[in-house]
Amino acid sequence: MTTNLSSSQGNIFASLLPAFQKSPRKIVAPIIALAIILIIWQLLSAGENPNLPAPLTVLKETWDPLIVNPFYDNGGTDKGLFWQLLASLQRVGIGFSLSAIVGIGLGILIGSNRVMYDALDPIFQVLRTIPPLAWLPISLAAFRQSDPSAIFVIFITAIWPIIINTTVGVQQIPQDYRNVSRVLQLSKVEYFFNILIPSAVPYIFTGLRIGIGLSWLAIVAAEMLVGGVGIGFFIWDAYNSSRMSQIILALIYVGVVGLILDRLVGLIANLVVPEEQKS
Repeated sequence: MTTNLSSSQGNIFASLLPAFQKSPRKIVAPIIALAIILIIWQLLSAGENPNLPAPLTVLKETWDPLIVNPFYDNGGTDKGLFWQLLASLQRVGIGFSLSAIVGIGLGILIGSNRVMYDALDPIFQVLRTIPPLAWLPISLAAFRQSDPSAIFVIFITAIWPIIINTTVGVQQIPQDYRNVSRVLQLSKVEYFFNILIPSAVPYIFTGLRIGIGLSWLAIVAAEMLVGGVGIGFFIWDAYNSSRMSQIILALIYVGVVGLILDRLVGLIANLVVPEEQKS
């Protein structure tokens, strides 16, 4: 019995060994790569008047109050990075939510109707190539306020990948599924919820994941021009005041938040998309 127990324990440890071998590598490898980058950056910025501050300089100049107290609020735009990021995330949340609702709806309509597709697809293909910031003057002229203008830029930036991917998802529904729906005489509502949505949802989340990334890119650029509280204006204001260390710290925060947003949409997709439809 002892031999069998030892043998089973050995089999368990043997099966877990590859997981233990892979996990440290995924953690240690990025840390080593980051350390090498920081060392090279530190060496290149070792002169008396470097163009960019060294990592240790960035840490020293931004430690107080930006790093240790990101929640400070002195009124106006003099706020900690938490409030700057929160303001940007609020704008992204509103603009991206609107683009998701409108984009999915239009994508389903266009993908289901060939006439609508032939009429609107060329127009959408032209509009989606317009750079996001090119829409800002139009939105400022229309809304005459910075917040609605920034939200519109987010909306118009994120909506195209959502529309296009949703349209493709609807068009890629297997013909067998359509035939089954006719045989079973499913109503339009039953077809929508039982066939169309389950088949298109992987494509929809691909569009949403692309859209959230573009939204975060666009809001940083838009806030540099519209001003107010937000991480984009914080970076632009720091540049005008020659506070390069603050810019570098803000860019790190922007990258981390962008990664979190992408992973969050990916996590929701993993929960929603049926296992057999994941590739």
